Amino acid sequence: MEWYVETERLAMRQFTLADVELLVDLDSDVEVMRYLTGQPTPREQIADQDLPAILATYDSHPGLGKWAAYERTTGRFIGWFSLDPGLPGEAELGYRLRRDAWGFGYAGEGAIALVRKGFAELGLTRINAITMAVNTGSRKVMQKAGLRFVRLFHEHFDDPLPGTEHGEVEYEITR
Repeated sequence: MEWYVETERLAMRQFTLADVELLVDLDSDVEVMRYLTGQPTPREQIADQDLPAILATYDSHPGLGKWAAYERTTGRFIGWFSLDPGLPGEAELGYRLRRDAWGFGYAGEGAIALVRKGFAELGLTRINAITMAVNTGSRKVMQKAGLRFVRLFHEHFDDPLPGTEHGEVEYEITR
């Protein structure tokens, strides 16, 4: 198997069509989805929309996209990390981990690896990340990866999640 990124404890690879159930399982945990949609993602959406979009990004933006993440010692799927395409020379950092992988430093380790790869190998000039202001765990990961607070902003949502009233935050790091 060809790994996109390897760290001391993690290995990341491209997703394939065979990975639908991994994503369904990940997105079925309401705590994992708490600051995203607040509810599980329907299997049909993952199979018919989300996964095809992930796979299309590999062709349209080589080197960027979402990467399935595994513990190196056990081979266990723990979630995904991403460098999603933005403006030319820019990407948005993202991560979604299974709840049983929380608290072990995997999010910071994976995020740091992608930031390094983005600048050293992909020639990016800016990497940003966005989350709800109340998502302190994700904000800590952004800071561990070297990103710095840029702004607090408010968006309108027809069906806002609890905490939306506190706004969204953006962090960034530049080369």
